[in-house]
Amino acid sequence: MSGMNQNTSQVQEFIIVGFPGLQDQESRAVFSGIFLVAYLLILLGNLLIILIFAMDESLHTPMYMLICSLAFLDVILSSVIIPKMLVVFMFDSKAITFVACFIQLLFYHGMITAESFLLGLMAYDRYMAICHPLHYPTIMTNSRVFKQIVCCWVGGLCGPIIPIVLALRLPFCGPNKVLHCFCDHVSVVRLTCADITINSYVALTISLSTLFIPLTYILFSYIRIIRSVFKIASSEGRLKAFSTCGTHLLVISVFFLIAAGVYISYRVPGTSADMRIMAAVLQNVIPPLMNPIIYCLRTKEIRDSFVKRFQRTQILPK
Repeated sequence: MSGMNQNTSQVQEFIIVGFPGLQDQESRAVFSGIFLVAYLLILLGNLLIILIFAMDESLHTPMYMLICSLAFLDVILSSVIIPKMLVVFMFDSKAITFVACFIQLLFYHGMITAESFLLGLMAYDRYMAICHPLHYPTIMTNSRVFKQIVCCWVGGLCGPIIPIVLALRLPFCGPNKVLHCFCDHVSVVRLTCADITINSYVALTISLSTLFIPLTYILFSYIRIIRSVFKIASSEGRLKAFSTCGTHLLVISVFFLIAAGVYISYRVPGTSADMRIMAAVLQNVIPPLMNPIIYCLRTKEIRDSFVKRFQRTQILPK
């Protein structure tokens, strides 16, 4: 990466500023405690879902493969961002090398894009299960769903490649202070000493496409799902269908509403830098933190498997 910039760039490392208006030691200590606890809970909740899935063969179905993949993605997304944030807040160690910054940028935007695609795939799974139940077992096989999950991951990591390549061609002459808690495209590209109009338009087009195309498909799928659910004769059948979809809708709402908040915060005049940065940080903390809670509380099979495993280890009474 650095080779592409060696003739024009004088910046060898970036400085992660964090929250510009909250640089005192007391504020950093508070943020350190909050994000450390959040990160530990994210790891505990998502790794627990992965462990339950791996140990319980009855959960080896397309729906739970998707849930497990989402949990794995959330672990990676939070691990790309939060550990460096903790180093910045706890030890005031703000330096990050040029290469490491762009690697973080790639995986951050790649994981966000992959999660958007994965939520779209989960909507397709629910659409097939409810609207085409007779064809579901033959269309949504484990092997086919696994291939679709891989496509989501690969597509997610390919999404930010063009903006990153364009950014690497820019000269970074200084300053090198990233006004953020981590390296993201907007904050890093603003540090270049060249015109970034094309970069901004390309990045905005790709980011909006990777968010709104899956969201549009999700909305279309759930309109069809709701119409099909209302055609179910028994109230018990309708309730079960809505309960299954409700869990997914909660996860979707948390992800896309926070993403919309980040997008809006960057375009509302007068919004402070600290507010914009906090919105972006919450986008990486709240969904990975909430998803395991939502699935454990609302998915009976995961709850039952969890209780069974702990009863066998005599942690919970039988």
